Amino acid sequence: MRTLPQPPGVPEHRSADRFLWWLARKEWRSLLWAGTATGTFRISSVLFSAAIGAAIDSDVVHGDLEALLTWFGVLAALTVVSAVLVPVAHRAECFNWYASAYRTVQVVTAHSVRMGPTLTRRLPSGEVVAVGTEDIDRIGDFYESAGEILSSLVAVLVISVLMLRSHVTFGLVVLVAVPLIMGAMTPLLRLFSRRREHQRDRQADLTTLATDLVAGLRVLRGVGGERTAEHGYRSSSQRVRAASVRVGRVDAALHAVREFYPGLLLVGIVWYGARLALTGEITVGQLVAFYGYTGTLAGTVRQMMRVTSAFVSARVAAGRVVRVLRLEHDHPDPERPAPEPVGPCALHDPRSGVTIAARGTTGVVCADPTDATAITERLGRYRDEEGADAVLVEESTGRSVRLRDLPLALVRRRVLVAANDAHLFSGTLREELSPDGGISDARLAEVVRTAHADDVVRQSAAGLDALLTERGREYSGGQQQRLRLARALAADPEILLLVEPASAVDAHSESAIAERLPSERAGRTTALVTTSPLLLDHTDRVQYVEEGRLVAEGTHRELLATSPRYAATVLRTVSVEDGP
Repeated sequence: MRTLPQPPGVPEHRSADRFLWWLARKEWRSLLWAGTATGTFRISSVLFSAAIGAAIDSDVVHGDLEALLTWFGVLAALTVVSAVLVPVAHRAECFNWYASAYRTVQVVTAHSVRMGPTLTRRLPSGEVVAVGTEDIDRIGDFYESAGEILSSLVAVLVISVLMLRSHVTFGLVVLVAVPLIMGAMTPLLRLFSRRREHQRDRQADLTTLATDLVAGLRVLRGVGGERTAEHGYRSSSQRVRAASVRVGRVDAALHAVREFYPGLLLVGIVWYGARLALTGEITVGQLVAFYGYTGTLAGTVRQMMRVTSAFVSARVAAGRVVRVLRLEHDHPDPERPAPEPVGPCALHDPRSGVTIAARGTTGVVCADPTDATAITERLGRYRDEEGADAVLVEESTGRSVRLRDLPLALVRRRVLVAANDAHLFSGTLREELSPDGGISDARLAEVVRTAHADDVVRQSAAGLDALLTERGREYSGGQQQRLRLARALAADPEILLLVEPASAVDAHSESAIAERLPSERAGRTTALVTTSPLLLDHTDRVQYVEEGRLVAEGTHRELLATSPRYAATVLRTVSVEDGP
């Protein structure tokens, strides 16, 4: 048994059927093994019925002890084989569930990470959550039972051959009845597919609503919107309930059909066999064997119908998965990437005129916070604007390369934007600061000290091994901000853009961060997008932006003395030039 998860590979996302086929190709050995084990179990059941029929027609009925022992040995051997195959088949089926579900989770998660903010702009958050909670279960359920397809076909074939050899009519009945039974399910399966699709849509809408409610709960309480939100959620929940009930009705009808049609086949074959036995056309042993065949056949047909229902649900789920995988990034990689800039680089935004100097700390102050957001997004290539693409400028040669002309993964590796809305993930503090585990404790201690987050680490006796909940909710806003800063510093990117890294901390912590940050980032390119005088006083140069354009540049103290508007912005005072 292989260890899970396995490398996922490149998924086929042109359609739901192609995605399911891709999963089957990836796990064909395990699916074949499950089908073989289950098929052998079913054949053992068929042979058991044949052996009982043969024993009845043998000399056992005349008291032959040797024949009795012989048939006892055959039946015992078939029983042992069946007992051994049960756990083997079940183990293989469980592996198929986990393999298909994990592989689906892997490809969806990897694509979601590549998409970044594009994902939530293109798709409701509830849709993504539903893929990871409901759809993988449906896909896993199908592949858990997919081995039954092979085993059922083999069992039907073996039973047909045995019946044809004993009585042609019986064999023909089996060969004709099974396809007719499966075909009779088609109308119900189509209805089931439509209702499952509708129910899945309503479930995704409800999950999106729940996610939005949790995220905005404090705001809702602040404006007294709880009752309105509750009413909206209740209405959406009732729509999901109604859709689920409609799915349940069709599913119940499918369960009834799965019992009725095979049962009808069983009654018909036993009745016809009994008539043949009374007329002497078949022996009593053959009638008993036929009854056993029909029982196995009825169970096989039921399983085939279950697999068909599971396929319908999996196909709906795969369609949702494919919808996620087919999303394209807002910032695609260039068809012909430019050569990567070498050595230390400056980062320049042509639209505003802002330049983040190489191997230095540059302050960026914007009179309008929306300008700060726009500039940061362009410098990090989170926003592409025609004719205003940010560029990397080689310090040694002056050669400039647009970020648009470089692979996005390379841009993300060289340029890190650390904003205050960055997510804190659950896990230990050590895993949060060093996700790949490649940073030593000594280095982690350095970045924690620079971010003035020592108290956060000392808050628990476990230190860096203390558990962090989702979004770090057990910590205050200032503590969360310092953890984000420590994580950004631990990443040690070539170019680091820090957006208001100390806006939520007290003055003492802000002063400590301002003093330690330049030495921590010595020799690296750093931008502080902030209006904090304490931070700006420790920068090499400051660039002041008004109405989206660079209007002044110098040291913090120079600009305080020469630019009243700059002073008003960073000191939170009213400029004399602005009037009363």
